[in-house]
Amino acid sequence: MIIDAHSHLWLRQDTSWNGKKIQTTTRGRSIFLDEEVQMLPPFMIDGKNSAEVFLANMDYAQVTAAVVVQEFIDGMQNDYLAEVGKQYPDRFFVYGMADYLSDHFEEQAATLLKTFNGLAIPGHRLLGKPLNSPEMMRMFRLMEENGKYLSITLADGDRQVGELREVIAECPRLRIAIGHLGMADPPTVNPWENSSWRAQIALATNEHVMIESGGITWLYNTEFYPYPTAVRAIREAADIAGWDKLMWGSDYPRTITAITYRMSYDFIVKSKDLTEEQKSFFLGENARRFYGIQHIIDLPYIKNMSE
Repeated sequence: MIIDAHSHLWLRQDTSWNGKKIQTTTRGRSIFLDEEVQMLPPFMIDGKNSAEVFLANMDYAQVTAAVVVQEFIDGMQNDYLAEVGKQYPDRFFVYGMADYLSDHFEEQAATLLKTFNGLAIPGHRLLGKPLNSPEMMRMFRLMEENGKYLSITLADGDRQVGELREVIAECPRLRIAIGHLGMADPPTVNPWENSSWRAQIALATNEHVMIESGGITWLYNTEFYPYPTAVRAIREAADIAGWDKLMWGSDYPRTITAITYRMSYDFIVKSKDLTEEQKSFFLGENARRFYGIQHIIDLPYIKNMSE
């Protein structure tokens, strides 16, 4: 059983960030912050990062279900993701996202929570707008009262840890998933010298807080498959928070321009530094428990034509 705890979907990117354009072009490319990049694999020629294409990847890679989060750099995807959640309730857990830079985000959030089971916050895009502001705290209390989930990505290191720690103290029953393995140090940095990312991991010692590893193959891209230092970082995170607090995430589709979707977890499966029980917890069991996923799809292995 494999569950992806961090992925993205959109039909088209058409937005901006800090005054710079982000827009789908052609052959899987996008203008990203005014620079053309390969946003999707080149065979996705229409630029659509759709649920159906993702499902084909999930079925091939034998991934039971996926959690879909949101990010400002993709634009607001609430309308599309609401449709995805209704059409594929057994395969996708989808998050809504309010415009937290707007003066009216509280009202937006309250409306979204009538449709979505949780809200995603790209916290690293909100530096200077405290996560523990009165407006944010009112939203978090509403989420806690209604049994909703929070997916949040923090800025590198411990810059926002104190703010989120206050949120956890005020809303101890709010179920929180912290992204990108706490922005663990890439292999160009000695992970044993810089400890600031570990402060994010330590937040998961609280009962209802989890850590997911979405984007870890991006963080360790310079090392590339099979990402031995990434495995070491995962093991260290488990030493801090426990193996029952970690969830695998792919950051699909951004990461599959460099590797296949299966490769984004295969390095865990083949690692000799992890036990089978640890792999089982990390790759699916913890996410199944945290998100209350009941229906586990049986996906048989489909042999490659070249095998």
